[in-house]
Amino acid sequence: MTLSVAVSGASGYAGGELLRLLADHPDVEIRTVTAHSNAGQPLIEHQPHLRSLAHLTLQDTTPEILSGHDVVFLALPHGQSGQYTDALTDVSLVIDCGADHRLTGKDDWDAFYGGDFHEPWTYGVPELPIGGGAKQRERLVGATRIAAPGCNASTVALSLAPGVAAGVIAADDIVSVLAVGPSGAGKSLKTNLLASEILGSANPYAVGGTHRHIPEIAQSLRAAGAIGDVRISFTPVIVPMARGILATSTAPIAEGVSAAQVRQAWEAAYGDETFVQLLPEGRMPRTADVIGANTALMGLAVDEAAGRVVVVTAVDNLTKGTAGAAIQSMNIALGLPEGRALSVNGVAP
Repeated sequence: MTLSVAVSGASGYAGGELLRLLADHPDVEIRTVTAHSNAGQPLIEHQPHLRSLAHLTLQDTTPEILSGHDVVFLALPHGQSGQYTDALTDVSLVIDCGADHRLTGKDDWDAFYGGDFHEPWTYGVPELPIGGGAKQRERLVGATRIAAPGCNASTVALSLAPGVAAGVIAADDIVSVLAVGPSGAGKSLKTNLLASEILGSANPYAVGGTHRHIPEIAQSLRAAGAIGDVRISFTPVIVPMARGILATSTAPIAEGVSAAQVRQAWEAAYGDETFVQLLPEGRMPRTADVIGANTALMGLAVDEAAGRVVVVTAVDNLTKGTAGAAIQSMNIALGLPEGRALSVNGVAP
């Protein structure tokens, strides 16, 4: 059976990446694409790389237009999905790529986002370790409402959750510094994201505990089994690459734990995973190796002098960080092969 799909926010970066991947999915038909200010225009004018979808025209984003499909993807700015999700009662599967349904705590939502708080949905990071030796994948089976992750949040959570789940690291003194491409900030015109502002420069932002992905990371690490407070110093830095994240995360090693035990925790968590891969000892990833792929490549080192584990993870923020995670979660929820329409191969050079 072919599933009818609608994608909202189809003229943006996340919407475009959803469409690029879905265009090669044999079980779906992209029937409807919607936008706001760009409604009424050909999709190809805003996504000129999607040649196979040149027949589609952007429609208005309304509950009436989105209703009646088998699957609806929402790729809207934070705070805008809720007004539609409440009305899509006749849609079997809705996947929100915004933040509206990610957080389980209203206090966190109020502190970092504000506005109306909406119920949390099943979190769309299948490989994420959760308590008791399970994976988030199990919760996605048969899900009807899925919250795709924040790209920075899932990258850091995947980096550290194996150590938390195995009890080999502590979660009360985490430091994460991320080099990120500006596509993660969306397609809207912003002066600080102009080429003349970012080329030849590295620009930190949301410094000092203000980034909206912080509570999402803490939530994931608590789900993995973190005991006590989760404390994270999180600093993203915009660098001049269109897409990609290179996250360097460190955490203290638990007392009495050896370097071999640390590495074993990550090998046990990801040894059988297709899309999260731990590199051989001594190897570190590059963002160039994951562009266009639904792959998180991870390098791990033990800094014995500092008593800390160092995890370096590379992902494509638009693929594994957003659209790829959403489609992977869709596949699981619907009982399709998990990797359908998703590739581990990046584009190089």
